[in-house]
Amino acid sequence: MKKENNANSVAVDMAKNGDLVSIHYVGALENGKKFDSSIDRGQPFEFTLGAGQVIKGFDKGILGMKVGEKKRIVISPEDGYGNRQVGSIPPNSTLIFDVELLGIKSNDSGRQ
Repeated sequence: MKKENNANSVAVDMAKNGDLVSIHYVGALENGKKFDSSIDRGQPFEFTLGAGQVIKGFDKGILGMKVGEKKRIVISPEDGYGNRQVGSIPPNSTLIFDVELLGIKSNDSGRQ
């Protein structure tokens, strides 16, 4: 396991619940219409995996990814926004995310 300069932060091989992950993503509807992109903003998106900070399908899709891995995640309405309209995303939409895992940090120094 590679340690970084910050003693409280350790690089890990696979994304696990509780890890702070950094990703780039492009989100689109089934018809191909893009609704969001961290790449377009020029800013990676960071969140704590499994902490409920993102939709359920996003947590599930990132879990187990490795740094540098690219993946397409297809999220059902049940694991997405359900029957709610969110911005330009219609209710009951299947969401498609192309993601790249840029980094993983664990603040749990006791975990291997």
